[in-house]
Amino acid sequence: MSKYSHIKVCIVTISLAKGGAERSTAILSQMLDSQGFNVHMVILTNAIDYPYAGKLYNLGELKDKQNNTLSRFKRFQQLRKYLKLEQFDLIIDNRNRMSGIKELYYLNYIYRKQHIVYVVRSFNLDQYFPKQKAVSKLMVKRAVKIVGVAKAVSEAVNKQFSTDKATTIYNPTPVFKTQATPSPFKVKYVIFLGRLVENVKNFSLLLEGYKKSGISAVNVHLKIMGEGPDIDFIQNKVEELDLSDTVEIVPFTPNIQPYIANAEFLALTSHYEGFPRVLIEALSQQTPVVSVDCKSGPNEIIKQGENGLLVPNYNAEALGEAFAKMINEPEFLLHCKSNALSSIAHLKTEQIAPQWSQLILNAITH
Repeated sequence: MSKYSHIKVCIVTISLAKGGAERSTAILSQMLDSQGFNVHMVILTNAIDYPYAGKLYNLGELKDKQNNTLSRFKRFQQLRKYLKLEQFDLIIDNRNRMSGIKELYYLNYIYRKQHIVYVVRSFNLDQYFPKQKAVSKLMVKRAVKIVGVAKAVSEAVNKQFSTDKATTIYNPTPVFKTQATPSPFKVKYVIFLGRLVENVKNFSLLLEGYKKSGISAVNVHLKIMGEGPDIDFIQNKVEELDLSDTVEIVPFTPNIQPYIANAEFLALTSHYEGFPRVLIEALSQQTPVVSVDCKSGPNEIIKQGENGLLVPNYNAEALGEAFAKMINEPEFLLHCKSNALSSIAHLKTEQIAPQWSQLILNAITH
């Protein structure tokens, strides 16, 4: 029996599907399970793409049956009963938390008398702390710890709320089941992975940088993999820039390994991030990365000229030059490939999992 098996930890999240934050949450459950904790997962939406560990309590199944105001209240009651019944030592909250009213309800009813750790997965703190300052301050006061997925995130939380509760634990590198896989495409390509949301991922910049790079002229394609509300906007932008022959939007699949492993490099052009999982996923497959220097994460992952290139944000010219360098200088590309794995050695699950274990032990003895 593990020395931690008596410690019950509940991870609360919206879902286990589609995004990098959800994948990171699933991996967190696996890490804690591997450390021997008694892990429970609560998901609020019935969506599961990623393998997880622990006992699952799927409130989303009730949501699928009925989703009016009364049924939502009943689901909250069910969650409160579940948390009281199981008597968890710690709750790790991975939800987005933007509604002040909802978070007051969580604090004063659902999480009442519970030990809470809040995870903040984006530099855009408004996604994790309501704009109502009194509510956010109460959340910080009630939390035993706050985990930021990048140093810049933790520092921003501590500064904004005048606290020292926020600490950094990076997202770990994934362990893909399959390593050697054939390319899903018959052409050379650059890949972008992420939700198709323009005001977060900035596809306008991505496409303009690709256009300026000139690599489409040498038949290096751009594959955009993801789902989201702005697919039509992106497609219209592709046509506007006359890139239809070499740019393709590819449906999301949980099995991203063959897509990133066979890409020339991965690109990221976001307005903001947290600690972008796609960068470390690419590097784990020895695929270099080109990213804008957005807040936060890329400058804590990319070693300039060693595992990829970091360029100023909102600069399509600089982005295009970085794309072109990767394709036109094969020796440089190989250099970045050769350094990819060593550059993220500190992010292996066996390095990150003990950090979570120590945080949990500190939190429950708080």
